[in-house]
Amino acid sequence: MVKYNQKCGVYSTSDVEERHITSQSLNNTSVNLKKTNFQVFEEIEYETGLDLNNIETPILDALENYSNNPSIPLHIPGHARGEGVFPKFRDIIGSKIINIDTTDEFDNLGTLHPATGPIKKSQELTAQAFGAKNSFFLINGSSVGNLALALTVTKENQKIIVARNCHRSVISGLTMTGAIPIWVTPEWKDEWEIWGTINPAEIEHLLNENPDATTVWITNPTYEGIVSNIKKIAAICKKRNITLLVDEAHGCLWNFHEKLPQPALNCGADAVVHSIHKTGGSFSQSSVLHIGKESKICEEELEANLKILQSTSPSYLLLASLDSARAYLSSEYGLKKVDAAVENAILLRKWLNSLPRVECLEPEGQNIAVDHTKIFLKIDGLSGKRLESILEIEYHIEVEAAADNGILVLVNIGNTKSELEYFWECMHSIVSSNYSDISYLNKTKYMPYYVPEMVYSPRKAFMSAKEKISTEDSIGRISAEVIAECPPGIPILMPGEKITEEHLPYIRRLKTINVIK
Repeated sequence: MVKYNQKCGVYSTSDVEERHITSQSLNNTSVNLKKTNFQVFEEIEYETGLDLNNIETPILDALENYSNNPSIPLHIPGHARGEGVFPKFRDIIGSKIINIDTTDEFDNLGTLHPATGPIKKSQELTAQAFGAKNSFFLINGSSVGNLALALTVTKENQKIIVARNCHRSVISGLTMTGAIPIWVTPEWKDEWEIWGTINPAEIEHLLNENPDATTVWITNPTYEGIVSNIKKIAAICKKRNITLLVDEAHGCLWNFHEKLPQPALNCGADAVVHSIHKTGGSFSQSSVLHIGKESKICEEELEANLKILQSTSPSYLLLASLDSARAYLSSEYGLKKVDAAVENAILLRKWLNSLPRVECLEPEGQNIAVDHTKIFLKIDGLSGKRLESILEIEYHIEVEAAADNGILVLVNIGNTKSELEYFWECMHSIVSSNYSDISYLNKTKYMPYYVPEMVYSPRKAFMSAKEKISTEDSIGRISAEVIAECPPGIPILMPGEKITEEHLPYIRRLKTINVIK
């Protein structure tokens, strides 16, 4: 359904199936816009010459065969092709999806652990597409990939150089193994109040101070799209025979466009995790763990750990979506869509910067890069939370995230030309209006630039006797849990760290917190 937005003077869409805003709706806008500026926004339509049927899709083919040749399902899942499903649920998601909801091991669908049949073939095609030695499908997000890497690469009391802006799953992995994190702190972007790049010289400095460290584990890009120099970091690690792990969850498109940053697999990383569901087009919760072509990691041990951590009844829908996303990104049509997303993002950034009071995060030097498809922006006079709420309530736009003084907008391969036009028009309307900031009412802040004192290792703190106390009474106590706002999942506190008064603005939303007795 297309709805007229009186505030902005344009039409917005609420139905997934009717997302294209018509040219007539744009002509009806009451906002004074230069619409000709948007003629260069690309809209890639499917062409018959771009034959997607020539792309190998082993899991999709197996699923299609399963759907076309039904049998009496005297096995799991218990809904038996939808007959045992709550009718309202079936009405919302459709009978077709329920009918093909199955797991591996049946009807020649192959198995995930160990990978056999169509799943094995699809993983091989994925490795080829991303430039990996081998790739493993993940059905519990990139988190389970990080957990498996921790179990494979780190050991109890082993020192690991870890970026302080890591995802909470990295800390969960180190908590499981008992490894000791040695923090490498990314630079802090004061103007934006977000984490920046990791200095390769700081990696070298920490390795000099900790010659017994065995692994470097960093997050790249940052949640807001800032890119570190992985090539230099990889060279430092290679010289010392140090394993390099890169959580590249937000960078799965990089191998498919020359204007995007260099993927870590091309720079010498031993292992890389990709959240294909975040930007690559697969279903939520589906990711991939890649092994570098010259990796030092024992793949047999890694696969054994994945078998421990992942479900024995993996969703074939998630696996099929990974197969589909890889095929899509590898196809001529998919590459055109990636190109359109990148070029549209560059153009959108340009036009946003042309608006008064609007500023977008930009590269600042030869050693700093920003993923074009991630636009972190701010409006002078409005906090990030206030801008987010205006866009959501007044204009029916949901952004990826809001920080203290800015918002994160993703230009995805699935976003339409009309959606980007509409967003720009709404931003134009906002800067032309007299919105006041009410951020002073919000006492919770986004992301601290603060590395607390680590009193105990994460594992020792997590395994200790705990008690739950009020957040306001927690100052001076030792945290016994990971506290992280999702997104982006970067820990504010970790098990074993001392809670200070500086933490309170960031954990105020919690009424209680687990601490060591």
